Amino acid sequence: MPFLGQDWRSPGQSWVKTEEGWKRTSADDTNNNVSVESFCKAEQEECFNKENLLLSFGYDMAAKKRKKDFMNNNSKVPYFHMEKWIYVHKGSTKERHGYCTLGEAFNRLDFCSAIKDTRRFNYIVRLLELIAKSKLPSLSGVAQKNYINILEKVVQKVLNDQQNVRPIKELLQTLYDSLCDLVQDMGKSVLVGNINIWVHRMERILQWLHQLDNIQINRPASTGMTLKDLPVNLQLNIMERLSDGRDLVSLGQVCPELGTLTEDRLLWKRLCQHHFTDRQIRKRLMVSDKGQLEWKKMYFKLSRCYPHREQYSDTLHFCSHCHILFWKDTNHPCTANNPESCTMPLYPQDFINLFNF
Repeated sequence: MPFLGQDWRSPGQSWVKTEEGWKRTSADDTNNNVSVESFCKAEQEECFNKENLLLSFGYDMAAKKRKKDFMNNNSKVPYFHMEKWIYVHKGSTKERHGYCTLGEAFNRLDFCSAIKDTRRFNYIVRLLELIAKSKLPSLSGVAQKNYINILEKVVQKVLNDQQNVRPIKELLQTLYDSLCDLVQDMGKSVLVGNINIWVHRMERILQWLHQLDNIQINRPASTGMTLKDLPVNLQLNIMERLSDGRDLVSLGQVCPELGTLTEDRLLWKRLCQHHFTDRQIRKRLMVSDKGQLEWKKMYFKLSRCYPHREQYSDTLHFCSHCHILFWKDTNHPCTANNPESCTMPLYPQDFINLFNF
């Protein structure tokens, strides 16, 4: 191997690159075949190569910096994974180091396309609300940015579809209240990033709330049959499908005829029995002057004391055999080999608790 510097085996001599190849030369050897000009030329070539290397290195660093700044400034860049299922590991093994966190699951699972699915929309909204209440500081910086990106897509979907306005407003208000408390503790490293970034995000949340407050619901263009044109028994049958008492109240404000139907005691009784247990109902009994139970008043009183029963069309599932977290209609390796594998649905709170270890 040729030496670029002084040869330790023969002091005073060094190797020089010439047109004919590498040759050994000495400063005291005047009869050397290598001329001074070739030596200077080799030195110039070496300096030129070093200069090009530094310029190339500087260019790569500048390109990486520009890419990093672009990723930081443009929060819409899909730099996270979109997977149908992930493996949830809770400890280190010889084959796998580390463990799966809530932020990692939130990044890798395909929540963006799940928002477009009507069956999963309420599930995603509830999950975002739970994270906003207590789990936002536990997310990584990428997961926190991903959270804001998904929230923006949720708001845009509501503005376009003009549906589910109230739950999204409650979600945004909950997130804003949580950020007001967290921003005050920025010195304690509860949020990742500069405080100016989070102040800007809070301003965006206020803008979204303002847009939802001023949303104009367009009347349908069709002149066909409406809810008021249906028989009374069908109208009551449709109202029984509503799982939120506030929806019943809003429906009763459309016209006096629907307002009379929404006061039906049987509707409110079924709502109370659907969301609350018999023991909870007995603790909050309210009787009118006529000796009848005030089911409507009891419903709203119970709602302030106890959580509602959660009901979703589609949820995430967890396989206890292979520890795979997946959507219900997505096949994972365990179900492919064993269709009767032990899987269980995960409600939003169960999803959060899965990563509490």
